[in-house]
Amino acid sequence: MSLLSREEIAAWPLKAQEQLLVRLEQIEQDHDAGKVPWLCDRENCDGMPHPGRQGRHARAPQRAPKGDGWDVWLLLAGRGFGKTRTGAEWSIDQARTYERGALVGPTAADARDILVEGESGILACAPATFRPVYEPSKRRLVYPNGAIQTVYSADEPDRLRGPQHHYGWFDELAAWRRLQACWDMAQLGMRLGDHPRICITTTPRPLPVIKMLIKDPMTHLVKGSTYDNLHNLAPTFQRAVVSKYEGTTLGRQELDAEVLDDMPGALVARSVIEANRVQEAPELMLTVVGMDPAGTGQGDETGLVAAGRGTDGHDYILADVSKRMTPRDASHRAWALWDEVSADFLVVEDNGGKDWIGQVLKDAWREIYGDDAGVPPIRRVNASRGKQLRAQPVAMRYEQGRVHHVGVHAELEDQLTSWIPEEDPNNSPDHIDAMVHAVALLMKRDRARMVLASPHATQRPA
Repeated sequence: MSLLSREEIAAWPLKAQEQLLVRLEQIEQDHDAGKVPWLCDRENCDGMPHPGRQGRHARAPQRAPKGDGWDVWLLLAGRGFGKTRTGAEWSIDQARTYERGALVGPTAADARDILVEGESGILACAPATFRPVYEPSKRRLVYPNGAIQTVYSADEPDRLRGPQHHYGWFDELAAWRRLQACWDMAQLGMRLGDHPRICITTTPRPLPVIKMLIKDPMTHLVKGSTYDNLHNLAPTFQRAVVSKYEGTTLGRQELDAEVLDDMPGALVARSVIEANRVQEAPELMLTVVGMDPAGTGQGDETGLVAAGRGTDGHDYILADVSKRMTPRDASHRAWALWDEVSADFLVVEDNGGKDWIGQVLKDAWREIYGDDAGVPPIRRVNASRGKQLRAQPVAMRYEQGRVHHVGVHAELEDQLTSWIPEEDPNNSPDHIDAMVHAVALLMKRDRARMVLASPHATQRPA
């Protein structure tokens, strides 16, 4: 290709000259930011800088499969592998050719914060010359060529019922709470063009949809581990995450990307959870939120799990919003969950150096509902028995098929199926403890006692 002289460019229309200047400025922006094209001509590239690519780019496992012999590119990989970057770059590339794409995350916040606006999301990865405009109110990205990508939450499968797409990027499929319903709706919408395709980036879990995809001959399966991309990860991640889970059952799943089936000795078998999973809860007689406060100074999570007793006498796990939080944030999130599920009680463990939680919860209650809201409906648990002894009756209810997960609660399920009480009887994970508190309270109360004790019998704070 011959170079243009200044005189030739000067002969262009003024608008064309302005467009060229903008493009050159965009290229300079990417250069200053250290961006290079994602794909290079080395088939087995390790993604490190080399002549022709003076910046980090795609490793061989991050390159999309070639040919037409696949419908789904399933990337099962550990934390930190680079799944998000891979999905973002693939989606940007699809937008160059196809008009309509779907971006689906586990929740609306995940879809926005990770797929669109995240450090490895589409807005960060797209070159300046092809960067889309994000329109949050319309839940979409619009590219310079007019291509549109619509953003969806897997919590709202019905939003996928009508729209049609040429392709889709589905992130953390194994964490979708309404997995089967959302997968079915998304599949039905893949009907534009000659060959609609899906890219799935997820940490593996032995869920039916994932097992089905692995067996499907039209699935191109790629597996990767955290260690494949360790040189790009912060030293703090290596210390805080890799060192914590390395060599554990959960580490085999989250770091090594193994699809683990039932673990002998685990508190609950995955097959039991799966056999009793439901998409909706029936009418509930009593609903509670279980809270397991984080220990001081340990960096633990605060467990927050909502559960309800159905009219059929079975228990239903409704929500798990456990995470690391400050005491104040944890107390506000606890009452928010209490409101979301219309709970009757908040049951909380208050021993083991956690006596502060009672006062913090009362303070948050008054902040949210006012000084005249009455006595907060807190039930305190003094866990004098060992964690294993407290969990066993709840585990028996699982075995009897009397505990049902409403949708998928990925992290709770990972803990239930990887914690082996005989090996570590006094250190049950935070999600499990919160769930045990909730279900144990449900087990103690029948319908008559619930009517007498429930704050709903009086008045709920406005």
